[in-house]
Amino acid sequence: MSQTTERVKLLIIGSGPAGYTAAIYAARADLKPVLYQGLQPGGQLTITTEVENYPGYPEGIQGPEMMMDFEKQAKRFGTDIRFGYATSVDFSSAVKKVVIDEKHTIEADAVIIATGASAKWLGLDSEKRLNGFGVSACAVCDGFFFRGQEVAIVGAGDTAAEEASYLAKLCKKVTMLVRKSEMRASKAMQHRVLNTPNIEVLFNHETVEVIGEKTVDAIKVRNTVTGEENTIPVTGFFVAIGHEPNTQIFKGQLNLDESGYIITKAGSTYTSAPGVFAAGDVQDHIYRQAVTAAGSGCMAALDAERWLASQGIH
Repeated sequence: MSQTTERVKLLIIGSGPAGYTAAIYAARADLKPVLYQGLQPGGQLTITTEVENYPGYPEGIQGPEMMMDFEKQAKRFGTDIRFGYATSVDFSSAVKKVVIDEKHTIEADAVIIATGASAKWLGLDSEKRLNGFGVSACAVCDGFFFRGQEVAIVGAGDTAAEEASYLAKLCKKVTMLVRKSEMRASKAMQHRVLNTPNIEVLFNHETVEVIGEKTVDAIKVRNTVTGEENTIPVTGFFVAIGHEPNTQIFKGQLNLDESGYIITKAGSTYTSAPGVFAAGDVQDHIYRQAVTAAGSGCMAALDAERWLASQGIH
């Protein structure tokens, strides 16, 4: 049971580009936001090394450093930033209730959800160890670093096919590993992949290990039919087996799509619960970029500000 209760005007859950941008706008609008950072302060960017595609950083920047900049800016305008994570919510009444760390209840007039999504991984120790050092879950983010090199990508759906096609434009060769005898991707995407000369699709293949000391040197793969193992020299290893939105605690409270992403009203960050807004990857399974997350964080703060005013809450 909750031991303490606190009342706030605006609560922001999550601390990636969406959460921090929402905090910057909300604090400047004098909404006195309280932000809880969650289990991974800074979000997915804290496990990213070089970020070269965010405007305003002409020389690029390390992901964790960039998130520290976001945090400092949110703090500068008076955001109350706290460590802790939301463990349950109740959006059924005008005052929203969010329990933090199973013991502290926040009662809020408005809530912005920016809990993000987590990439699904294969679960290999070597994959975890080399994450950010040749292992990536985002070809659009990191493909640029592998120009003219040979890389591998794991996955069988539209995202994997799309990312393989993207990598093929930059890389010398792309080996696509598909665990079963066919892809799940749409026929159009399969056609594109199979007709790209520098993409080799290995059906019935799974990854056994990512090889390399400090960076990726090769991958060991196994044929799932014959059991035969081979080593393929690559410098980059991309995992495209999907993302999991961090929305478990919102089930039954908000409308979610079949994959668990929060559904927002078109052209806005409004969710199905009045006074609850969603920004960033928790509601975006298409773009999933730091810059689009930040943009929707700005939208959420503006939507929340207008909604609070419409309710006579200033």
